[in-house]
Amino acid sequence: MTDSAKRHHVVVIGSGFGGLFATKGLKRSDVDVTMIAKTNHHLFQPLLYQVATGILAPGEIAPATRDVLSGQKNARVVLGEVSEIDLVNKTVTSRIQRRETVTSYDSLIVAAGAGQSYFGNDHFAEFAPGMKSIDDALELRGRIFGAFELAELAETEEERVRRMTFVVVGAGPTGVEMAGQIAELAHRTLRKDFRSIDTSKARVILLDAAPQVLPPFGKKLGAVTKKSLEKRGVEVILGGLVSDLDERGLTVQFKDAEPMRIESGCKVWAAGVQASPLGTSLSEQSGATLDRAGRIGVNPDLTLPGHPEVFVVGDMIALDNLPGVAQVAIQGGKYAAKTIDGRLAGKAPLKPFKYFDKGSMATISRFSAVVKIGNFTLSGIIAWFMWLAVHLAYMTGYRNRLYALGHWLVSFLGRGRSERVITETQIFARRAINRLDGGTAAVASAPADWNKVRAKLEAKAEQESTLTDQGKRGVHSESAAG
Repeated sequence: MTDSAKRHHVVVIGSGFGGLFATKGLKRSDVDVTMIAKTNHHLFQPLLYQVATGILAPGEIAPATRDVLSGQKNARVVLGEVSEIDLVNKTVTSRIQRRETVTSYDSLIVAAGAGQSYFGNDHFAEFAPGMKSIDDALELRGRIFGAFELAELAETEEERVRRMTFVVVGAGPTGVEMAGQIAELAHRTLRKDFRSIDTSKARVILLDAAPQVLPPFGKKLGAVTKKSLEKRGVEVILGGLVSDLDERGLTVQFKDAEPMRIESGCKVWAAGVQASPLGTSLSEQSGATLDRAGRIGVNPDLTLPGHPEVFVVGDMIALDNLPGVAQVAIQGGKYAAKTIDGRLAGKAPLKPFKYFDKGSMATISRFSAVVKIGNFTLSGIIAWFMWLAVHLAYMTGYRNRLYALGHWLVSFLGRGRSERVITETQIFARRAINRLDGGTAAVASAPADWNKVRAKLEAKAEQESTLTDQGKRGVHSESAAG
C-alpha cells in the first residue's frame, strides 16, 4: 500500500516522547502526519520499573496512541515495525506479522529510540530481561514475584537462597530505582505474605562496572545514593563486570580480584543502551557517522547529512554529547515539527538545536530520591516529592495521573501493591516466540489465507444457526444413537 497525500506528508517513526511530541507539534500545520510505530501505545519509560514491581498497571504509563491523538485530525497512526527507509525514493516500509506497508513521505522524522545493550553478549537477554518495553516490565514482574513463590516451595536451603537472590546489573537511574523497589518489596510489602520463607532475608544486589553509583549525578549524589541503598538492605558491588550469565546465576569479573559467582534466580539488566538499527541503514545511505552505541551523527538542526527533509531525534542521535533522556527527545521532536512548519510557511531557518537541561532525578525508595538541576543538588524526602510532582506532570492524560497518584498513596503510605498478578506466560512466552523461525509471523495467517478462514467460519455459523432454528439442540436422535 502506498500513501500519496495532496498536502505535505510528514511520516513520524516511533510513538515515544520524540515521535509523540513531533506529531503534536504539527497539529496546526498544513500537513498530513502518519505515525508508524511497532506498539499501539505511548510508553512513559521512566516508570517501567513501577510496572515491574507491581505499583502501576501498564495502561497507566502506556496510553493508547490513537486515544492520545484522537483529537488531532491531521494525524494517522499505522501499526508496524519499520524495516526499511529508502532515502532515494522517500519511502518507509513497515511490517506486522505477514503484512507489509509502504508509506511515502515529503518530510521524515525518525524517533525510533534505543534498545537494551548487552555489550556483545545478547544471549544474556534470555535470563536477564532489560527495561525498555511493557513486555520487559511484565516479564520482570513475573520473574520477581515468581521468585518469591518458588522460594516458598523450595526443598533445600540452597535453592531457597538462590531464588531469593536478586541481581540488578547497572547502577544508573533505572538500576537504582529497580534495586530500591525490590528491596522495598522484600523488606516491607511481602513481609507477612508467606509462611515458609522470611522475605526480609532476600538478598538484593546492585552491580556495576563503574566505580560509583549514578555517574551522571556526580560523586556527591552518587555517594548519598549508595549509602541510602545500603541502609535499605541493598548490596552495592562496584567495579565488577559481568563475564557470564545463565539461568542459575552470573559470574562477575574484577580488575584486581578473583572472579565471583553469584547464584541468583532473578536477574535484571539495566546497563547500557543501543540505538535503533535504523541508524545503521541511514548511515549506509547517507554516509553519516555512527558511534559505538549505534547513534547517528546529525547536523546542528537535527537533519541527516545530505537529506534536509529527514530529521533524527531522541536516543538515536550523536550530537554535542546529548544524554539519552526523555527531555532530549521531547525538545528534539518539537524542534523538528517547528522547522517543518516554518519551511512550509517560508520563514527563516531556526537557530541550531540547543538542549535545555531541566535537570535529572532518580528515586531510591519510598520517600527518598536525588535531584540534580545544574549545580543545585538535593536528596531525601523533599527531592522525592519533587520527583513525584515532575513525573505526574509528564504523564499523559488526567485519568492516568489520577490513577497513578492513587496507586502511589496505596504503595507508599501503606504497604500494598495493587498489580501483583503474574502468569507463566509473562515469563516464557517471549522466549518461545523468539525460538520460532519468523517470530509471530510463523503463527499468523497471511492476508491471502483470510478468505479460506472466513469461508470456514461462515459455514460453521450457518450450521449453528440451522441447528438452533430447527430445534435440534439437546434433542435425542435415534439415528445418531444407532
